[in-house]
Amino acid sequence: METTTLCERCETPLESGDLRCSICGQAAPLREELRRDVAVQILRCTGCGAAVAYDPAHQAPACSFCGAVMQVETQDDPLEQSEGYLPFTVDQDQARKSLRHWLGTLGWFRPDSLKSAAKIEQLTPIWWVGWVFDADAHVCWAGDSNVDAGRSAWAPHAGETAMNFDDILVSASRGLTKQEVDVVAPGCDLSSVVDQPQGPAGATIEQFDLQRSQARQQIVYTIRQLADSRAANEHIPGTNSRNVKASVILRKLVTRRYSFPAYVLAYRYQDRLYRVVICGQDARRLTGSAPYSIPKIILAATAAAAALLVVAGIVMSAQ
Repeated sequence: METTTLCERCETPLESGDLRCSICGQAAPLREELRRDVAVQILRCTGCGAAVAYDPAHQAPACSFCGAVMQVETQDDPLEQSEGYLPFTVDQDQARKSLRHWLGTLGWFRPDSLKSAAKIEQLTPIWWVGWVFDADAHVCWAGDSNVDAGRSAWAPHAGETAMNFDDILVSASRGLTKQEVDVVAPGCDLSSVVDQPQGPAGATIEQFDLQRSQARQQIVYTIRQLADSRAANEHIPGTNSRNVKASVILRKLVTRRYSFPAYVLAYRYQDRLYRVVICGQDARRLTGSAPYSIPKIILAATAAAAALLVVAGIVMSAQ
């Protein structure tokens, strides 16, 4: 079992291939098996673009040409790999039944024959990918609220607090949209993760195709958004707030890369295909597209217009 190395400064776990801590930038202890491969790297200036050879034993954080910050540029930035799989607990028959039930609950504006006439043409089990992270952060926040405003509508407030983020999911999927992930992800049980895929034979396994550096940028962006939201909801006094901004200092970021189960279904109704995504661990969590009934929409619009004419006539007669 591989031993986890922690950053000496902020205690963030260092992954294989990291030359520096992803949070504080502290140089990582160079492992013996990597010493030959990474002894010389490239530092590229973020200001003028100049590149210089870099030896970890002789750090050169500032550009000799313009003084801007230098950034380590590795030739092989490690690609993310899934380290755990959440097993399927919904079988394909349950997925089909869930789709049929959903089609029957979409409301009056859908075709009457939608549930009975829709034909399922494809049902594909997949594992989509995402990062799950925990982090500790020190957050400084500022914003306006309606507390202590006096004669003005708004008053400034500021403060600082510690925040903990546990089991936060950031999608890495290119196959599912953000809206689809937002619906199916809450149905997944993170405690059920296993080392190997457990589910329908032939299920598609999506691969992480973002490099590690890009993944961390996305995670840090998500943390900043969450900090803004928590500051507004939990720390700024009053019932209304605006211009909320939070500055985040991260400590001990821990990330896991998981594969999550889902079914992607294609069904046909009147020569058109529609897509639905169902959580592989909770068939009640599903989202997708469905047709509307044009005659019903026209009927409703006509009825609404007639009602407006009646109201207008009543107002005119009252005058």
